[in-house]
Amino acid sequence: MGTESIEASFLSIFALITFFIFLVISKLSHKIKNGALLDSNFTKPQAFHELPITRSGGIASLISLIVFFGIYYLLYSKILIDYILISFSMFLIGFLDDLKINIKPLKRLLIMIFFLSACIYLLPIRIWNIDIPFLTFLIRNDIFSTLFVLLCFLFIINGANLIDGFNGLLAINLIIINIILTYINILNANDEFSLILIAQIILLLSFLLFNFPHAKIFLGDSGAYLLGSLIALNTILTNNINPNVSSFFFCTLLFYPFFEVFFSFFRKIYQKKSPIHPDGLHLHMLSFYLMRSKFGKFKGNFLNSIIINVCYLILIFPGLYFFDNPVLSRYWFFALLLIYLIIYIRLYRLIKN
Repeated sequence: MGTESIEASFLSIFALITFFIFLVISKLSHKIKNGALLDSNFTKPQAFHELPITRSGGIASLISLIVFFGIYYLLYSKILIDYILISFSMFLIGFLDDLKINIKPLKRLLIMIFFLSACIYLLPIRIWNIDIPFLTFLIRNDIFSTLFVLLCFLFIINGANLIDGFNGLLAINLIIINIILTYINILNANDEFSLILIAQIILLLSFLLFNFPHAKIFLGDSGAYLLGSLIALNTILTNNINPNVSSFFFCTLLFYPFFEVFFSFFRKIYQKKSPIHPDGLHLHMLSFYLMRSKFGKFKGNFLNSIIINVCYLILIFPGLYFFDNPVLSRYWFFALLLIYLIIYIRLYRLIKN
């Protein structure tokens, strides 16, 4: 049996195991700490469900990843220490909030910064391929490199948590990103790394079966932090092992979660709100209000996820045609930020009126 057949067999087994992990966790997680994982807060800005739903997607995701780490070791005799440390640390930070242990947003952010900085410095995690000349020089400095990578992780992790408010919205977005990363790595014969990405796609698809269109399980903060950190790590490693691809293409690929955090931070400051507390004026919420007025609350929820991700796919797709061109990739990245602002302003005015 060839290597590809063995890998396909292991992935098939992993898919079945992952499905049953999500099935069992969704059925039993309400028993954890007397139902502490049940999301029954219907008044928060990002709450659009009407019945208590378990926030145990992070637990199922972590268990599934542990299974995959074991499979990967059997195949290649390698321990994915970077994925393991990042996964466990980010999961634990989010899991405390899922258990309703009250940690203020600023304190949680500081804890996240501490763990990420330790992982980035000790592993170490670096970005080698950057299309901006002065950053190429600065990135050689260990302190600057750690800070730069830390910012990348913080934007994507918090962006993932920010857009995780509707059935399938985050999961579909991460599936698209991972599929494109897999395509790039297969194109460049990085088959071993592609296996890691395909496993994550399988995990996300398994979660989607229990979250879309009817939600039986939520990712929770633990799942959003965990999967957001994996996407950040996937992108950094893909950037490093594919120097023929412009680093600005990866900025294009992650522009939605990145700019959602960046824009929201300054928007809230301008509106004299706390920049680290959620509100109901994020792009995906404004579009939901519009969908709800036309299709009702339930249909508006999952249709909103579909429409946002279809628009996202349409916007990033042209970048695939010139992902090896730094100039065009750079211009397209900034064009996407402008398009985001135009769409946001238009939606905001529609909802306000």
